[in-house]
Amino acid sequence: MGFEKGTSLLEDLIDKAGGCAVIDGGFATQLESHGASINDPLWSALCLIKDPDLIKQVHLEYLEAGADILVTSSYQATIPGFLSRGLSLEEGESLLEKSVKLAVEARDKFWDTIGSVPGNCYNRALVAASIGSYGAYLANGSEYSGCYGAEVSLDKLKDFHRRRLQVLVEAGPDLLAFETIPNKLEAQACVELLEEENIQIPSWICFSSVDGENAPSGESFKEFFDILNKSEKVNAVGINCTPPHFIESLVCKFNELTTKAIVVYPNSGEIWDGRAKKWLPSKCFGDDKFEFFATRWRDLGAKLIGGCCQTTPATIRAISKALKERS
Repeated sequence: MGFEKGTSLLEDLIDKAGGCAVIDGGFATQLESHGASINDPLWSALCLIKDPDLIKQVHLEYLEAGADILVTSSYQATIPGFLSRGLSLEEGESLLEKSVKLAVEARDKFWDTIGSVPGNCYNRALVAASIGSYGAYLANGSEYSGCYGAEVSLDKLKDFHRRRLQVLVEAGPDLLAFETIPNKLEAQACVELLEEENIQIPSWICFSSVDGENAPSGESFKEFFDILNKSEKVNAVGINCTPPHFIESLVCKFNELTTKAIVVYPNSGEIWDGRAKKWLPSKCFGDDKFEFFATRWRDLGAKLIGGCCQTTPATIRAISKALKERS
């Protein structure tokens, strides 16, 4: 699959990585492994307030594991969310900027150390500013159902995302990552915002799926691509935070629906109960399976591969090793 106009930065990274670049893994998962308590509506974004140094440490751990793209800690960082915690508008915007700054600083620190080492197997990573779905802000599990209610309109979704998008772009990331989009209405809102704000950096839009066939809302992905394929501002599309055993069929499906680059970063296979706010036991992929299947997903056409919830630097190391050995 190819790239749309204006994606040279992303396309160059893909080429340098041998045809398939590596995205980092579960951010909140790694924060928790270091003892962070993030059972909070802000989720991993809570560390922007409480422990920004830990955020930078986790970014560095994923870079050391072989990530070519760092995704910022802004997935659940929203201005309404920060305002609800008693922060001012200026403080909320500053925290969004910080999410990009921390990732850029980690990337630059790592590259200053390793970039000049002869024979190193790393690429200079890109920083993707994460923009989570409206459902992620609601923190009620609706990013896995797509059920926002009849009162949520296209304009309301655009109004929700607009200022966050503006602040993140102004902070200087290399690209944008819209993540876990569960329904066609929000996909359309994201596309229209990119056009209205005339965004000049590459972007991807990723969806989730609970059945391996359709979006969480029950809408067919064909309906989504009817919107996405018309936009030159959307440079790649894909799936995140979805059980890995669905990925192969979804990559094949997406290949039939678009010529845009395909992005996949599934979770480990555990199921998140958004209401109970806990992971439910289920069929999981270990790092060895990620290592095996990453090359299959690459061979089927995925251009960007990583991990989402419950994956770790060890997972990304396994993926990076497999892709670099067999590229």
